[in-house]
Amino acid sequence: MLEHEQDFYQNFRKKMKYWEKNEDGRANKYVEFLMFGPDLFHLLCKLTVDDNVSVTDKAKLGAAIAYFISPVDFIPEVLVGPVGYIDDIAVAAYVLNSMINKADPEIVKKHWAGEGDVLEIIKKIIATADQMVGSGIMKKIKGKFGA
Repeated sequence: MLEHEQDFYQNFRKKMKYWEKNEDGRANKYVEFLMFGPDLFHLLCKLTVDDNVSVTDKAKLGAAIAYFISPVDFIPEVLVGPVGYIDDIAVAAYVLNSMINKADPEIVKKHWAGEGDVLEIIKKIIATADQMVGSGIMKKIKGKFGA
């Protein structure tokens, strides 16, 4: 498939796999979390079309998707490369966690295409989010996304 024919998810996955293998990726202490980015994006998309997800949660999921694809966010990828997805990943984790706390977690598990236990991954991301992006940015994210 030609690059211009790939969707955001496919391009995102390809870029992250390439970055993970280069010197910057191997040296980054948050590479493990960054590599969940494409799968979290995929999960957000799948959940927005699931009939078992509430309209309120779908709105939050849609906002998180928009945040992922927007070139303008707290840590812009265009300026810092793949490390710039760390805030997008934190947003996804907070939105998914708020959904899990109100709905059946099995809905989220059903759509997870990544490796590992998605519920544990979300907990792990949330536990280190302040360190990853800075507490000031996390306060803004929590305020913006009602997390």
